[in-house]
Amino acid sequence: MPIKCSVFIAASVDGFIARPDGDIDWLHRPEYETAELNGVTYEGFVATVDALVMGRKTLEKVLSFAEWPYEGIPVIALSRQQLQIPTHLEGKIEVMAGDVTTLVATLAERGMKHLYIDGGQTIQAFLEAGLIEELIITRIPVLLGKGVCLFSQMGSEQELRHLGTYVSDNGFVQSRYQVSLS
Repeated sequence: MPIKCSVFIAASVDGFIARPDGDIDWLHRPEYETAELNGVTYEGFVATVDALVMGRKTLEKVLSFAEWPYEGIPVIALSRQQLQIPTHLEGKIEVMAGDVTTLVATLAERGMKHLYIDGGQTIQAFLEAGLIEELIITRIPVLLGKGVCLFSQMGSEQELRHLGTYVSDNGFVQSRYQVSLS
């Protein structure tokens, strides 16, 4: 059985996943934290994955958080550079380099069946390689005006099949899509 690669991400209504400097504090407003959410929950999604694959920039952002948010989930960081992993996270983060197709094959050989793909450039690379099977995108009710685009470097058209859309009282709109694999 082939490995499944899925995206679970939030974006502003104008399509940005971070401000130009990588800041994501706009995702953490008090009214967002306490709202009951409809659709696929993060906890429910993460319970289905074997590992999280993210790029170096995303890892650097996550390392700035007060707490490590991925306890119990193996994290694969994609980087061609040497990365300094904090001592308390050794064994929880594995740094890998190379093309994403080879990476997925390597992880499949290890017995992994479902990967969570995160970070703008990483998501784009996996989409371009035809590896993403599902996109779960939650639109946050804010216009950032500029920033890190979710799909800015897409080189080819991708056909999607709508699986469902869920609206929450706080204004979040989550849509699920199956990517048509060619």
